[in-house]
Amino acid sequence: MKTFRSAILAGICIGIAGFGYLAIGGIAGAFLFSCGLIAVVSYKYNLFTGSAGFFVKGELGKLGIILLGNIVGCLLIALMTRVSPMPLQEAAEKILSSRLSIGPLKAGILAIGCGILVTTAVTFARRDKWLPMLFCVPMFIVCGFPHCIADVFYYLSCSLSFWEAHIWNILPLYLCIVLGNFIGCNIYRILLPE
Repeated sequence: MKTFRSAILAGICIGIAGFGYLAIGGIAGAFLFSCGLIAVVSYKYNLFTGSAGFFVKGELGKLGIILLGNIVGCLLIALMTRVSPMPLQEAAEKILSSRLSIGPLKAGILAIGCGILVTTAVTFARRDKWLPMLFCVPMFIVCGFPHCIADVFYYLSCSLSFWEAHIWNILPLYLCIVLGNFIGCNIYRILLPE
């Protein structure tokens, strides 16, 4: 339960960062998104992409719990988009439409880049070197590399009619993004196992 609660808090942090990105957009929004990952690492919350590159043998189930908790946390913040006077749902639907247009395979491949950048940022932050985080996070956003937790916040922020129209396309897309992030988070360990 402690892992799950920590994962919910991580999802809340990323949801708030995503909320800010939907509100501002552009380079400024991408840089401000960094505050979400900074909060997660500073508080040592469990974020899927912050944990996937560091798990040890036998912890794959724990990653599933973390992912579920992150989704719950994002849902709590996504509910706030329903009452905001800003056009957040439209911004979220634009992001999701872009992901849907390239399809699950390409989105999954692009998600590898996000996993590499997040693992790089977290590795340095754990050594009290925060500058890479201020560049890696905006980099994955500007490059359009999907982040499975930020993306789930955007998906949950979309209107119900958008979900109804695309539900069967969203699910395989999301699974490919999760897999791509997982591969990217582990690329260092895959290529240099020691």
